[in-house]
Amino acid sequence: MPEALTASPPLTLPALQGERTGKPDFASVDFNRAPFIVIWEVTRACDLRCVHCRAEAIVQRHPLELTFRESCKLIDQVREFGKPLFVLTGGDPLKRPDIYDLIRYGDEKGLRMALTPSGTQLMQPAVIRKFKTSGLSRLAVSLDGSCKEIHDTFRKVDGSFDWTVESIREARRNDIPVQINTTVCKHNLKDVRAIAELLAALDICLWSVFFLVPTGRGLRSDIVSARDHEDVFNQLYDLSKTMPYDIKTTAAQHYRRVVVQRRRQEIAALVGQGKSQDEAARIVQLNSVPKAIPNYNYEPGGWNPATRSTGVSPVRTDTGMNHGHDAHATMGSEAKGAPPRATGEDAAMLRAKIERMRSGGAPEFVIAKIEAQFYAAEGKGADGASAPIEFLTRQDTARSDAALDIGRAAKGVNDGNGFVFIDHIGLVYPSGFLPMVVGDVRKQSLVDIYRDSPIMRQLRDYPTLKGKCGWCDFRDICGGSRSRSFGVTGDFLASEPYCSYFPQKPKGWKPG
Repeated sequence: MPEALTASPPLTLPALQGERTGKPDFASVDFNRAPFIVIWEVTRACDLRCVHCRAEAIVQRHPLELTFRESCKLIDQVREFGKPLFVLTGGDPLKRPDIYDLIRYGDEKGLRMALTPSGTQLMQPAVIRKFKTSGLSRLAVSLDGSCKEIHDTFRKVDGSFDWTVESIREARRNDIPVQINTTVCKHNLKDVRAIAELLAALDICLWSVFFLVPTGRGLRSDIVSARDHEDVFNQLYDLSKTMPYDIKTTAAQHYRRVVVQRRRQEIAALVGQGKSQDEAARIVQLNSVPKAIPNYNYEPGGWNPATRSTGVSPVRTDTGMNHGHDAHATMGSEAKGAPPRATGEDAAMLRAKIERMRSGGAPEFVIAKIEAQFYAAEGKGADGASAPIEFLTRQDTARSDAALDIGRAAKGVNDGNGFVFIDHIGLVYPSGFLPMVVGDVRKQSLVDIYRDSPIMRQLRDYPTLKGKCGWCDFRDICGGSRSRSFGVTGDFLASEPYCSYFPQKPKGWKPG
C-alpha cells in the first residue's frame, strides 16, 4: 500500500482535477522556464534484456527508488511547471506495485499521464483495463521489428513481439490511444517500411522513431551512417503522407530540417505548375495534417464514434489487417491534400464533424487534429491564425497537431531544452540519453534544477553550439542531438555527428 501523504505546500498553479485542456498554447511557452515534456524513470527493474537499453535495466528494483511519498512530491513539482506532458517510463513501470496510484495521482493533479511499459507477460488485459480506470491518457510501447525474429532478437526474450502486439490491440479495445516507439539501428535498418506497414494494421495514433544514441547498452557500432539517417528521414516523410497515423522522430532533431526542405521543394514545384505561393503553401500545409481514411469511418488518433464502446475499428478485417493504408493509394485529389473549399457545405460538414466528435466524448487531442485540418483548409495555422507561408520557416516545423503527441512539440525540443528526465533514485538529467547529472529532486526543486542548472542553461543557448551546428541555417529548429554529440565526442555542444547536411559558414562566424 502507498505511504500515507501529509499535507503538501500549495502549488504555484492550482491542481485541476483531471482537467483536459487540449492543445497547449505553445506560442506562450518559454522553454527557459518550463519543459514541454517530463519523463520519469519510475524504476530500473525489467524482465527484458534489450541490446540497446538506455537504462541498462536490472532484474530487481533498486532499494533507493523514490518512495510513493517522494513520488507524489515530484508529481506536485511537475505540476508547478503548468501542464507538461508527463511520461512514466523504466525499466518496466509495471515492476512498481504502486504504478496505478501514481497514474491516478498525476491525473487528479490535471496532468496528462502517459506510460511506457515493457513488452512482457505482465501486460495482461486486466492490467490494461486498470490503466484506463486509473486515468492513463496514452500507452507507448516499443516495437523494433515487423516480426518476432527481429523484435525478439532486440529484446533478448522470446515472445516479446507477440505480447507487445496483443497489448496494443487490448489497449485499443479499451479505447486507450497507443504510441509505438521504434529504435532504428543497423539491426533493423532494412525493416523500417515493413514496421510502418504493420503499424497501419494496429490502429495506433503515433509512431515515434528513435535513432540510436551510444549510451547504456547502445553501442556506437550499431548506429546507422549519416547517409542512412538521411535516407530514413526521407522515407519517413514519404510514409507520413500515406500512413493513418502521425510520425515523429526522437534523438534525430535533423529530421525537422528534412521536413522543411521537402515542404519547400513541394511548394516550389506547385508554384512552377502555376499555383500562387499562398495556394501552394495551403496545399502543402493541408498535406501535413493527418486525414481520415475515406469510406472507413476512421478518425485520426484511433477514435471512432461508431465503435467507441468496443474499441474495434471497422477498418480491421477478421485477419487483423487494416485496409486503410491501401485505401490511400486510391484517394481522390481532395483526400491527397488539394485544399477543399472552406466555405459552404464543406465547411459546415467539418464543423458538424467537430461538434459530433466533441459531444460523443472524443479526446480533445483528436478533436484538435480535425480543427487543424479545418484551419488548414482556410489557409490558417492550427490555432486559427492566418499564416499560410510562415509555417515553413517558424520554429514549429512539426505538424500542426504535433503538440498533442508525446515528445512532439511545436518548437525544437531537445535535451534540456523543453525536455527533462528524472531517474529512479531522483537524479535529474537533460534527457535519458544524456548522462550528465544536473540535480537531485531529493535535495532540490525540479523547477529550480530545470531553470537554473548551468548545464541546462547552456543546452538552451543554441548560439554556443560548436562546429556546423553553430552556424547552421536550421539551427533553431534542430540544434542536433546533444545526447548523440556527447555520446560520440564527449562534448554535448559539439556538432551532430550523424548529419550529412553542410551549411555554408558565414564569413567571420564565431561561437556565441
